Amino acid sequence: MSSSEELEYPQKLLDYSDGFLISKAMFTACDLGVFDLLHEVQEPISTATIASRLNTNVDGMASLLGVCVGLGLLKVDMKNNEGYYSNTEVSSLYLVKSSPRTLYHTMMFHSNVMYMCCYFLPQAVREGKCQYERALGIPSKGIFETMYRSEESLLAFINYMDSIWNICGKDVIRAFDLSMFHTVCDLGGCSGNLAKQLVSTYKESTVTIMDLPKVVQTAKKHFVKDTEQKIHFLEGDFFNDPIPEADLYIMARIIHDWTEEKCLGLLRKIYQSCRPGGGVLLVEVLLNEDKSGPLSSQIWSLKMLVLAEGKERTPSEYTKLLTDSGFRDIECKVTGKIYDAVMGRK
Repeated sequence: MSSSEELEYPQKLLDYSDGFLISKAMFTACDLGVFDLLHEVQEPISTATIASRLNTNVDGMASLLGVCVGLGLLKVDMKNNEGYYSNTEVSSLYLVKSSPRTLYHTMMFHSNVMYMCCYFLPQAVREGKCQYERALGIPSKGIFETMYRSEESLLAFINYMDSIWNICGKDVIRAFDLSMFHTVCDLGGCSGNLAKQLVSTYKESTVTIMDLPKVVQTAKKHFVKDTEQKIHFLEGDFFNDPIPEADLYIMARIIHDWTEEKCLGLLRKIYQSCRPGGGVLLVEVLLNEDKSGPLSSQIWSLKMLVLAEGKERTPSEYTKLLTDSGFRDIECKVTGKIYDAVMGRK
């Protein structure tokens, strides 16, 4: 559509205005178990059957299924004027809960937490503050203390964090050659998924995951097997407790949570513990230098606004943070996937 046509009929703006409905339709189909049911039966089934099996209204389900077809998440075959539905390849791979590459937990976190918090985006912009308490009615002592308030909420959050690495973990681990770093410390390493990908790529390396006690206990219980001997855990708060000596420190999706002051304090602490010749690897989504995009990174900054106290940054902003912390030879790599990589050396 030309610019003059857009002015006469602003389709793009109308599409944007419906964006929240598109997201919520996909979240709802995941939450109700539509994709899981269709995966289970392994054949096209009717709206009435789906509604009956999932205990929903038939007309309501028909509307939801129609949107999923329009989004390319479902296929429909018409028989005797009735639709029979089945999963597409993309929903089978990413939206079926049992799939090894599932993003189901991502969808549920966005639906149950992010979606609710973003309702208060105007307040977040006015105040520059996290909206967790307003959105969910839970007193916020800090995003992580709030998300870790129960084993159920902690497990939901870890599942969300874990699932992303199934589709882009190898890209950030291979963005730089890490083979010279044999002792690795993954700060805030959560489920250990990124650590698993590192030790499977670099056979000589071992990883110590340092995270809060509740996270470590849950990760050991649900995510890391005793047979994975190259991965170890250390309970602790990396802001307040000593950081172990290592050749390489990984901070994946950590720096973007915090203010400049906290980031500098943490990076300087890491620099002191880092062995000479070692380094730090930051895994984040990079903004263009002129902050014109990419849109996905700009949206992540809004997520950080409503959920935490941080933001996304440009390569030069990360370079300054690392340089001011003592690191040198800073390199930034755009992976073309969700997350990018920034390396600094001591």
